[in-house]
Amino acid sequence: MSGRGLIFHADRVLAAVESDHAAKSALVASWQRSCRLHRLDPAQKRGPERISDFELAAARARCEPLIRSAQTSLNQLFLAVGSSGYCVLLANKQGIPVEHRNAAGDDDTFRRWGLWAGNVWSEHIEGTNGIGTCLVERRALTIHLDQHFHSRNTVLSCTTAPVYDHEGQLAGAIDVSSCRADLTEGAINLIATVVGDAARRIEAEAFRQTYPGARIMLLPVADPTALIAVDRHDLVVGATRAARALLDLPPGPISKPISASSLYDASDGSDVPALADAERSALQRTLLSTGGNVSEAARQLGISRATMHRKMARLGIDRGN
Repeated sequence: MSGRGLIFHADRVLAAVESDHAAKSALVASWQRSCRLHRLDPAQKRGPERISDFELAAARARCEPLIRSAQTSLNQLFLAVGSSGYCVLLANKQGIPVEHRNAAGDDDTFRRWGLWAGNVWSEHIEGTNGIGTCLVERRALTIHLDQHFHSRNTVLSCTTAPVYDHEGQLAGAIDVSSCRADLTEGAINLIATVVGDAARRIEAEAFRQTYPGARIMLLPVADPTALIAVDRHDLVVGATRAARALLDLPPGPISKPISASSLYDASDGSDVPALADAERSALQRTLLSTGGNVSEAARQLGISRATMHRKMARLGIDRGN
């Protein structure tokens, strides 16, 4: 982007921040946070901050289980997109990439733009961007070109999905980024699908690695990430974020004993809600939060729009419920 274009972008961001569009636009709301909460300037030219090698090693050590669980998915994702000029990043919950994958010939390009392990992409440092805004809003999203807050980042297209740990807590994010200017809407949608799938695979693998001595069981619903860990006493000792949404369990350790068998036989008088009722409640809450927007609700739940419609039909939900 030319110098004049950079100035135009900064002016456009500041005009949007002063408008009343934030109530209707998640993007403008993020721009407002960047300006008003984080005191950032969209025209700032300084590149992304970078932590020291010592600090990066410490950050990697703190999220070692996440890194270990992500290796296969990162490699598979890179094999799918790396030859097309994309890089793959795994960031911790502070927005710092701790792993990256890219073609060797693209090293200089991605280093120059900060798409590298050790650079800081939190929203309070970089403003609206894929990794930072995904972590703030806790949803999968794409920040494409001039949707970025800083003018200097408007050459980037970043598609990101949050990753949750075995207790349903936010652990980090997986991101696919490119500096290509010729990305089509179809390509971006395809990238969003594979990034979301990778995030769910990482969560499932992390869950299995956390409970090596337990039985890992899939709840009898359509979501393949609704997993529980069951001990030798038939008690649920762990549940993924998807399973917690269905069982109405908060993030963190499971404090109330739950019999695994009761989840598959709701006629035993257990106070655990029937799965169909729990799933219906989860879908209705998400639809309510999105104002009935089925596509946005599907994105927040990590499922396709078609799957969302099938679930709604099966559970007797319409947008007005």
